[in-house]
Amino acid sequence: MEYKREIQAHIESQLFKNKVIILYGARRVGKTFLSKQILAKYDGSLYVNCELLQYRQLLESENITLIHDFLKNKNIVVFDEAQHIRNIGMVLKMLNDTFPDLQIIATGSSSFSLAESVSEPLTGRSRVYLLMPLSFSEVSQGYDLPTLYAKLPNILRYGLYPDVFDSADTDAQEEIINITSNYLYKDILQFERIKKADLILNLLRALAFQIGQEVSYNELARLLSENVHTITRYIELLEKNFVIFRLKSFSRNPRVEIAKGQKIYFYDLGICNALINNFNPPEMRADKGGLWENFCIVERLKFNANNRIFVNTYFMRTYSQQEIDYIEEKGGQLACFEFKYQSKKNLQLPKQFSERYPNSSFTVVDTQNIHTFLTRN
Repeated sequence: MEYKREIQAHIESQLFKNKVIILYGARRVGKTFLSKQILAKYDGSLYVNCELLQYRQLLESENITLIHDFLKNKNIVVFDEAQHIRNIGMVLKMLNDTFPDLQIIATGSSSFSLAESVSEPLTGRSRVYLLMPLSFSEVSQGYDLPTLYAKLPNILRYGLYPDVFDSADTDAQEEIINITSNYLYKDILQFERIKKADLILNLLRALAFQIGQEVSYNELARLLSENVHTITRYIELLEKNFVIFRLKSFSRNPRVEIAKGQKIYFYDLGICNALINNFNPPEMRADKGGLWENFCIVERLKFNANNRIFVNTYFMRTYSQQEIDYIEEKGGQLACFEFKYQSKKNLQLPKQFSERYPNSSFTVVDTQNIHTFLTRN
């Protein structure tokens, strides 16, 4: 089944306003499919695979005559996997200046090579979007709510990559293992010339065993027999490559709230489970609480990104061990959430926190109300 991506409408609303559209996302999340869907709506469209040598040579030459002949009579063009073009930022700026009526869309699976290259040359000239694996909201297009809730255990097992969701168990498992093995950190190895592929894999496995827990770089360094600077750098690269993301601790009162903590989550739980080779149903997992927490937070991240909702996000832990799984700050207001796979009664906001921040809201999110959490602002 094909699912309409929620971010598509936001991208299309910005077309033909003399802005370069930058679409980031990991490999296999559907950037090519989405960009081709957009192209199909317009006459004079062109798709360019920037991994092919002939296109790289043409664009890197900056030969205006040849490029003009290539793009003449085109209204909209997609440069897919644009990070393969050397000095891509300057190339896009040149094209934007030379062909002001041409709508340019550039996709990239590697933010550290593409974003850093385009940010300065395209200051004020671009709109940036992140495409992640399918969201819970997007797949709800094809199912009624009871059926969708029945699919939750498999979503926690295999994730929401487009080629994985809706597949039978054996096919889903094989596909997500293939993505993990062949695509997950391809760009890190290619563009950063990282030689320690085994360290990246072992680091990801260590993080997969710690979802829902605070992460210590020093402990990871000791576990992996590596220096902490290398661990820090690799985590940053994995985050920029859309494999993992970090959630920082909330602290407005350093005497009470721990300020330097952080948790690390995966953009897709299928990837997480493939790394540790554990596809057991949640009810059989000792880490089901962490799986559920990761699922809720990444799906909320997708919901906010797809709906262009901009919030500050945190978790919170005090020195007295009071915790809040997830906090959103918007307009000076704090919305607090606790994630429980199976909800317990009478859960309340920690007393000290509610006294310090009396206008904060508090919601427990479980398998019975997750849809509400992921469809309301």
